Amino acid sequence: VEPNATIREIRLMFHKLYPRWYPARQSIKLDPKGKSLRDEEILQHLPVGTTATLYFKDLGPQIGWTTVFLIEYTGPLFIYFLFYFRMPFVYGLDERFTSSPHPVVNLACICHSFHYIKRLIETVFVHRFSHGTMPLRNIVKNCLYYWGFAAWLAYYINHPLYTPPSYGKKQINFAVIMFLLCEAGNFSIHVALSDLQRNGSKTRKIPYPTKNPFTWLFFFVSCPNYTYEVGTWISFTIMTQCVPVGLFTLLCFIQMTIWAKDKHCTYLREFKDYPSLRMPIIPFLL
Repeated sequence: VEPNATIREIRLMFHKLYPRWYPARQSIKLDPKGKSLRDEEILQHLPVGTTATLYFKDLGPQIGWTTVFLIEYTGPLFIYFLFYFRMPFVYGLDERFTSSPHPVVNLACICHSFHYIKRLIETVFVHRFSHGTMPLRNIVKNCLYYWGFAAWLAYYINHPLYTPPSYGKKQINFAVIMFLLCEAGNFSIHVALSDLQRNGSKTRKIPYPTKNPFTWLFFFVSCPNYTYEVGTWISFTIMTQCVPVGLFTLLCFIQMTIWAKDKHCTYLREFKDYPSLRMPIIPFLL
């Protein structure tokens, strides 16, 4: 292997020798317990001498991230409608195909649908994935999470015995405004992150605020897309005043905090000039 060979080229060489393990299925490391090397890394720039030992790990069958997201987000969209339209097998024959007398139920369906339609559009037209694939086995776990929670939320929000929020229209209107602002912010951040990887570049860069006011949250946090995402579900909780939605929001916050901390640490490790004021997900706190 030439000293100027990239990890991607080494993966392709390995694939020629062992066709079973295509590049996306390979994890190449300098240390068995270390992190996988990135495709663009060059052998002679790694902390090795004139000879190097690389360790291979089989990541198992892979599936593209675009396909993953399309499957994950299409499910909740249609599952919610089964409860909203009160299919006969959901609440019983007496309540089949009936509509709720509470306008907030219709509004919740619109907001929930809008959220996942936005995600599907972003998956196709906005997102650029630095890692092209995910282990196939994870798709079942991810779908159980998204699809299962969508069914749980929809069951209670569209239930014939559902009661509207305590403070009526004021609470609902506040939640809707908050929901739309957070959705706009989340979309703006995804567009800004996508612009960093124009022309197919996979080199990690520091994201900075743009002229779009929604991106100004980059002044204070490393992952404002997660901040806005949590805000979206907090507003949906306020709008519906439903305990299952609140529990889902809490789990979202915990998971996204973990992701944000991991990304924040990666930024700090890779960029010595990374803005010191930024926190992972909540300005000045967390």
